[in-house]
Amino acid sequence: MKIIMLGAPGAGKGTQAKKIADLCKIPHISTGDIFRANIKQGTELGKKAKSYMDAGELVPDELVCDLVVDRIQQDDCTEGFILDGFPRTIPQAEALTEALNAIEQKMEYALNIDVPDENIIHRMAGRRACVGCGATYHLEFAPTKVEGICDVCGEKLILRDDDKPETVTNRLNVYHAQTKPLIDYYDKKGIVYTIDGTQSMDKVFSDIRKILGV
Repeated sequence: MKIIMLGAPGAGKGTQAKKIADLCKIPHISTGDIFRANIKQGTELGKKAKSYMDAGELVPDELVCDLVVDRIQQDDCTEGFILDGFPRTIPQAEALTEALNAIEQKMEYALNIDVPDENIIHRMAGRRACVGCGATYHLEFAPTKVEGICDVCGEKLILRDDDKPETVTNRLNVYHAQTKPLIDYYDKKGIVYTIDGTQSMDKVFSDIRKILGV
């Protein structure tokens, strides 16, 4: 079961990917995790990626794709895997398709968690993070017992810069320009399944289970 998670930042892709991974006993793979693992292990690919990151540059598509393909050929991926945060652009998607063809594999599901921009901006603006332990909350969906104070360590909560409406709007603009075309790309391959992400987390997961037949 080879799955790609699609959807705007804040649509809930990561949460659903973790739930699918736990249920199906397959790895949830994010590019950030792959970068960190390769850099920590000092692999050749990791050293190359680190040289770009240290210079404050984006890691080239080809190298990102090499890292992902190397990861999905590891033993824990024999039953499948979930890609979260990759591919982000059409060139990355094309590079992934080519690399998978070379090892006689292909993606089977592209799950598109669809949430309108205004919902995402509202969701993100309600997030709060603890300055002490990093625990996260939501004013509406997961509030603290005492307003503005972390349940875990008692430190104060803040609205992170990443979650401010102007930042979220910018991220959404990038998503629409670069990442949303992936829906059309994978739709032409007949593997896009769109789920209404405005539903409850449990209902979204239930809809995904029906699509995957698990």
